[in-house]
Amino acid sequence: MNNPKNPQPKKRRNRPSAMAPSAEHLCWLAQGLARSGSRVEDRWWEQQIEAAVRQLLEEGNDNVIEQALEHLYRSDESAYGELLDAVESEAEVVTGEKETLLLIAAPVLAWSRFSVPAKTVPTAALEHLRTALAAHVFAPGVRFAIANHLFSPDQLPDGYIPTQRLLKAMQNAALANEDYPVDSDRLNETMVFLSDIRYLLIAAAIPNGEAIFRWHLPEGDREQAFAAWRKRAHPVFERLLIGCGIELEPPDAYFTASRKANRDSRVFAIFAAVAYLATEFDIASSRLRAVIAPCEGNGEFEYRIGFCLKPSGQVIHGVPWPLIGTDENEEETVERIVATLRDSGVTDTLVLRRTLPLEFCEDCGAPLFPNAHGELVHAEMPGENPSDEQPFGHGNPPPRYLH
Repeated sequence: MNNPKNPQPKKRRNRPSAMAPSAEHLCWLAQGLARSGSRVEDRWWEQQIEAAVRQLLEEGNDNVIEQALEHLYRSDESAYGELLDAVESEAEVVTGEKETLLLIAAPVLAWSRFSVPAKTVPTAALEHLRTALAAHVFAPGVRFAIANHLFSPDQLPDGYIPTQRLLKAMQNAALANEDYPVDSDRLNETMVFLSDIRYLLIAAAIPNGEAIFRWHLPEGDREQAFAAWRKRAHPVFERLLIGCGIELEPPDAYFTASRKANRDSRVFAIFAAVAYLATEFDIASSRLRAVIAPCEGNGEFEYRIGFCLKPSGQVIHGVPWPLIGTDENEEETVERIVATLRDSGVTDTLVLRRTLPLEFCEDCGAPLFPNAHGELVHAEMPGENPSDEQPFGHGNPPPRYLH
């Protein structure tokens, strides 16, 4: 099971494997909850599954959880959803006698002709963001800690147990209503992409039984709260992400916010690609043709979009569009991709029906993208030569791909 930085791709191939007894027990509980016939029965199953997941998290047993999720993902969609919800809820929450600690993510979609920075957030910026969160996102009485780093997907906790460990590490700072210092030297190196996501992480300490967000109050409204947050926080993120086009996502519980950001980033990546070609190479959308192809390999499935230059047909850029979760219909996905391309100004589209292999460049590891002949090729700008020793050559590709 991938975490939010690598959302679970749609899979088609079953790989049977023996499950541990505790994983089988989790599956049984999730299937029971999925088939429950009343709210009373729901609560019983929920208590059982939450206790089982909590014990596995305390034991540091991520493997059993992953095994159960993988099995249900392939065999029982409803039970998979119930177990995933329980696991995520336990991983992003720490319950105390007086307060409940909840991990919040405020994602930012960003693109740049250069690179999207992952960086330490200065104290002054944290103060502005804290004021905006307190005024427009959190209900009165909620104390919180903001991690002083803008995380790339590569730097997020890798799994459910590391997620909960980060939340617990931020607990004292949240109770003290102080910011949480991050040792950025210990974080993973950030890969460079044209379009990517950055995460502001917050640990919120909520008095038990009290409202969490502004929209939980009688006069509250979710959309108005987000609009106010975006208006106030956008200039702060613009200064943090200099030279980037950005779009703020709603702050929400960690996994919910991350999943929504991953979904929305696919649309954002297409608009970023068209803007990049226009600003960097003076290529208007009317000169582009988009070729959309289903690609499959190693049990994973995604669409790849090749941007071809008319009339030559050369693939000059590409964007992958993974299917996230079990609820995405392939036919509806193609319609959404075509509609997104049209909204970005690219009206000449070709949808290939034959499934192509999920291939990557052997030299640089970049994904290959389809041309109008149904071939997967390396995206290269006009005049590029694979042997050229330049920053945007074939062996050292520019920051072009969605994370």
